Amino acid sequence: AWSTLLRTVHSVLETSPDILLKEVVLVDDYSDRDHLKEPLEKYISSLRKVRLVRATKREGLVRARLLGASIATGDVLTFLDCHCECHDGWLEPLLHRIKEEPTAVVCPVIDVIDWDTFQYLGNSGEPQIGGFDWRLVFTWHAVPDYEQKRRSSPTDVIRSPTMAGGLFSVGKDYF
Repeated sequence: AWSTLLRTVHSVLETSPDILLKEVVLVDDYSDRDHLKEPLEKYISSLRKVRLVRATKREGLVRARLLGASIATGDVLTFLDCHCECHDGWLEPLLHRIKEEPTAVVCPVIDVIDWDTFQYLGNSGEPQIGGFDWRLVFTWHAVPDYEQKRRSSPTDVIRSPTMAGGLFSVGKDYF
């Protein structure tokens, strides 16, 4: 938990162009884990652009994110779960899409890291979109042919009816 959280924070700081990253807001949803108390405060006090906000009671995922959004000062909000790892070039396409379309909610390509070894595995190479099965469980699906044909370049937007909720960017005014 500690190393995963710090990998997330450091990957954001180390792979985001300084001019594009205003701040990193960490939200503690009233954790009872000791290492997320004073040790975390002490550790992040040495990191530039990182702020910690603590909920005064357990709020849950959505309200915790709303708390972070309420104190964020940037024009674009990027939400990342605490077990993400960013790599070079991750932020620029997200910000570019929002600049093109201020009401867009955009998601990056999600690569895979092995749960046991933390080895970076990349992705399958084929883009996917989110959807639901008949039990309303979120699942990944191949991009439909009509959407593939609509795109003129591999970097064109892939429209999706749903998204994974743990990684996305949105303009603060639209949010």
